[in-house]
Amino acid sequence: MRFVDEAEIRVEAGAGGSGVATFRREKYIPMGGPDGGDGGDGGSVYLVATENVNTLADFRYHSLYKAQRGQNGMGRDCTGRKGEDLFISVPPGTIVYETSTDEKIGDLIKAGDTLLVAKGGFHGLGNTRFKSSVNRTPQQFSKGKPGELRTLKLELMVIADVGLLGLPNAGKSSLIRSVSSAKPKVADYPFTTLHPNLGVVRVDDMRSFVIADIPGVIEGAAEGAGLGLQFLRHLSRTGLLLHIVDVQPYESDDTPVEAAKKIINEIKKWSDDLANKPRWLVLNKIDRLLDEESEAHCRAIIEDLKWDGPVFEISALKKQGTQKLMYAIMDFLDQKRREDGSESE
Repeated sequence: MRFVDEAEIRVEAGAGGSGVATFRREKYIPMGGPDGGDGGDGGSVYLVATENVNTLADFRYHSLYKAQRGQNGMGRDCTGRKGEDLFISVPPGTIVYETSTDEKIGDLIKAGDTLLVAKGGFHGLGNTRFKSSVNRTPQQFSKGKPGELRTLKLELMVIADVGLLGLPNAGKSSLIRSVSSAKPKVADYPFTTLHPNLGVVRVDDMRSFVIADIPGVIEGAAEGAGLGLQFLRHLSRTGLLLHIVDVQPYESDDTPVEAAKKIINEIKKWSDDLANKPRWLVLNKIDRLLDEESEAHCRAIIEDLKWDGPVFEISALKKQGTQKLMYAIMDFLDQKRREDGSESE
């Protein structure tokens, strides 16, 4: 299914049921008093993060959601039934905004998180409520209040442990295909992913992590060029970034160093937090180089970039060096989780 990252929906909570004005009329009780019951509260609308939902695609075809109205009150002091609440399933990682104010309402991070987005209307009161010592036969009653009506913007931020970063055709999709069961489209010509792909990398029976491949970032992405800007925010929740660089760019005037610097500049423009995330350099497509020139070529790239972090040389297509990279990532994430756990304690 195509990944849909944003959606706009209208949610309408149920109106409260109205109260009624009735009087007790039974044989031998000709002057019975008021017995009008209250209405029921309207149903509310909730968003619920659901584990088996991973896209906002359905909201493109169904955008209006209404909760049930409360039932009106009845005679003999019978209260109307409350309207049923409406629960809408969304993917974990969904952020909810009020469209009219652009105010962030909430963030559904993990499965089971629930957010009230439209409260049901309060019930109306029956005439029994208005009975007093000076008003033995009240005629008044109140109507139920309308439920909240809101237009919401939903944004899905991919929740992954590792994010792939690089220019189009750097080999990100090939890498995620080679190390997981995800099957994004790849091609042997300049081509970019059009929507994010998630893959689960299982290094052994007990350990795994999630890797995200987003559309390639191009120069000017921070100002809105290309698709990269739309999806850069997905990387903000990852614990590690892999900067994929093609050691021999296909039909490109950019050298590997120039290509890498473009990405570095764009993420710095986009967000300091993103720029400061742990980032490893992954030199891809080394199978295109002769063995005797590979080491010198890669060392020159590292020196020109003045890169002082971890570096891996791989061929995603040939699965050369990918296993070593995946085990290193798993060890890094395990260590980070231990550190985060000790800090929270």
